Amino acid sequence: MCTRWSCLPLLLALIACGDPVPPPAPAPEDAPAQPSGVRRGLWVLAEGAERALESEAGIETLIERATELGVSDVFVQVYRGGRSWFPSDYADDAPYREIAATQDEPPLDRLLRLAHARGMRVHAWFNCLRLASNRNAPLLERVGPQAVLVDRQGHSLLDYPDGRIPAPDGNYFRLGTPGLWLDPAIPEVVEYLERTLDDLIAAAPGLDGLHLDIIRFPLALPFAPGSRFELGVDFGYAPESRRRFEEESGKPFAPGSAWDAFRRARVGEVVRRLSERVPESWEMSAAVLSHADRAYYVAMQDWRHWLEQGWLDFAVAMAYTRDHAMLRYLAHSLSGGVAGERIWLGLGAWLFLDRPQEIVRQIELALEPEPAGWVLFSYDSLMQAPASLDAIRGAIGGDAAPGP
Repeated sequence: MCTRWSCLPLLLALIACGDPVPPPAPAPEDAPAQPSGVRRGLWVLAEGAERALESEAGIETLIERATELGVSDVFVQVYRGGRSWFPSDYADDAPYREIAATQDEPPLDRLLRLAHARGMRVHAWFNCLRLASNRNAPLLERVGPQAVLVDRQGHSLLDYPDGRIPAPDGNYFRLGTPGLWLDPAIPEVVEYLERTLDDLIAAAPGLDGLHLDIIRFPLALPFAPGSRFELGVDFGYAPESRRRFEEESGKPFAPGSAWDAFRRARVGEVVRRLSERVPESWEMSAAVLSHADRAYYVAMQDWRHWLEQGWLDFAVAMAYTRDHAMLRYLAHSLSGGVAGERIWLGLGAWLFLDRPQEIVRQIELALEPEPAGWVLFSYDSLMQAPASLDAIRGAIGGDAAPGP
């Protein structure tokens, strides 16, 4: 009988004489591995190049292309600029009525039927706090000009010439996304959004989620980190908003950390109140700025808090960049941060339409930390670049996380 150690040479010899175990075959260089359970999304514009909801053929093509890409979740824009693609007593539903006049089935019903048959979820993409340049939006008629944000100098965005910051600040700063942004500190603004959401729920209860966008304050470039330095251009200074701050804080109005916290809380209040209205079967999500500290200090968007409070089921961090190193840093820091297991990555596919392999490379980098999901922006831009669509389709392969 051999001892444990005396048998070791024999065991090694037997192992050496046996059939060698072949190493695992490497994955194709252009096929990023899809971690199990990772969901794949696609943003679909209401008024992009494709206008998918405006025809039965457009909806069918959307579902076919999404199926080819293994998409598990489509985020379809249904409310933007105060206009809706569903029947509404509050929003301007002219887009919906124009479509309904030409189709036998409501567009969202048809989309849901076809998507669910393929195992896809459909999220209603809902632009909250910006009316684009729509001065005729019903919200303005109901609430009045106080609905629109006012800057530190007392200028309403309604008075910005062609969307530009007035002089002298306009000589040094510009808005990242011009337009008529709404003040979340005005109660009637939040109530209007609630009523509009109620109309959406009544029109399409079979949706799988509500996806908030433009749920922040506007950014003026270059950025100012909050109001405490009294530099740059920032917003929320309407008399009604300052008065509410004084009532709730018990302090006289002054820029600074308390004022920033108040504005941040007003954006969060919109998220909370809308989340409380959605059906239990719906997922609640939001498209958020990927640099979380910038979102917190500059855009008054504390999306990490929204996740911690359970107001969101997941957040999609818009990691739009041509810089692959930065994308990789973002992917790892977001996945390893607060509520990282519920953060998806939004990828700017439109940035590389003439270089399809760069889109594939970004998907590879996004998958390194095994995120909960990723979303491409956008379906419309990809449809204008067939080579990019083909490259993605050929590279990612496999099935995404199962849907309903």
